[in-house]
Amino acid sequence: MSEPSATPVAAASAGQHEPLLALADQCVQCGLCLPHCPTYRLDRSEAESPRGRIAYMKAVASGSLEPTPTGDRHLDHCLGCRRCEVACPAGVRYGELLLGSRSHQYARRRPPLSARLAVDVMRRPRWLGRLLAAYRLAYRALPKVLRRLPLPSRGPAIAAATERAPAESGPTATTALFLGCIARSYEGSTATALQRLLAAIDVALAIPEGQTCCGAAAAHLGDAAGAAGLAEQNHRAFAAHAEVLCMASGCRDQLASGLRDHCQVRDPLDVLAASTSRLRFRASTRRVALHLPCSQRSGPALRRLLAAIPGLTVLDLPSSGCCGAAGLHMLTEPDRAATLRAPLIAALPTLGADELLSANIGCRLHLAMASPIPVRHPLDFLADHLE
Repeated sequence: MSEPSATPVAAASAGQHEPLLALADQCVQCGLCLPHCPTYRLDRSEAESPRGRIAYMKAVASGSLEPTPTGDRHLDHCLGCRRCEVACPAGVRYGELLLGSRSHQYARRRPPLSARLAVDVMRRPRWLGRLLAAYRLAYRALPKVLRRLPLPSRGPAIAAATERAPAESGPTATTALFLGCIARSYEGSTATALQRLLAAIDVALAIPEGQTCCGAAAAHLGDAAGAAGLAEQNHRAFAAHAEVLCMASGCRDQLASGLRDHCQVRDPLDVLAASTSRLRFRASTRRVALHLPCSQRSGPALRRLLAAIPGLTVLDLPSSGCCGAAGLHMLTEPDRAATLRAPLIAALPTLGADELLSANIGCRLHLAMASPIPVRHPLDFLADHLE
């Protein structure tokens, strides 16, 4: 990575940066991560690679380099997909290093107002729901450049489910559903679909009040204190439950971190796949394209479930790295996000698929803005074929 002239500066304190330096020291600068990094593949620049970013983070943390707007911008461009971790022979915990560096970055240079406002609204799901309801009403009148998200669904599907679930499941239900910040507006049908699928394997599902955003957007912005506050609120909301199901793969790790040692956070696809033999699906002649988000580790479980639908053809999208959604990235860097998405969209006509399945809400919204075919959560598709 080409660097500005390095001028020694006083570090805040040795202890403050020691954890970051220890993580950065694990990198041997071998470059095996480069082919796996979507932003490096996009720009072909060392500054946009894990290796280059680690060099910058280490230099800033050690005090050997003054932070620069250019260096910070390269750090901002990181999608947090962590594909580099899989390829790293040294086992560098890049995700941990990135979040730690962004928290220091947040303290010295606040992110753009638009990003801070987005995170502030996300931590208030009811406010977000009202804003998205207004967005739905104004959608047709908005210029295309302002239509950053698909049209939200109509009706309070999840709100109704929230009121019904505790009465139906009873006080002994230990499995709860995490909604996060945006599911109320975009995943009402998905929550209903999950309830139907779980009922088929005799699992009762409760949807507790008081839950909020998982905190992933705040953490990736560098607002560690804000993410911790959201974790505490979710901890209280799920205090009575031993197991929490998270429909959005991009929320799961952050949610699990916040609920650590309290309850188990699971992907509902894993729960359903463990009881595939108890699920009965009707045959289908459809062709579905499968998108596996960077954050999804339940790919094998999803494939087992889809394989249980007789006659279904499953087609894999080509591996091109992150789709570009990456939390707030699709809102703060729309041009870069669209460029990263383009190869996936271009592949759809060649596959001849009827619809596209993706298990992460952010990816699904981002893909839906350009997809020529419907984009749905796999849970919706599975429930549609349930006998």
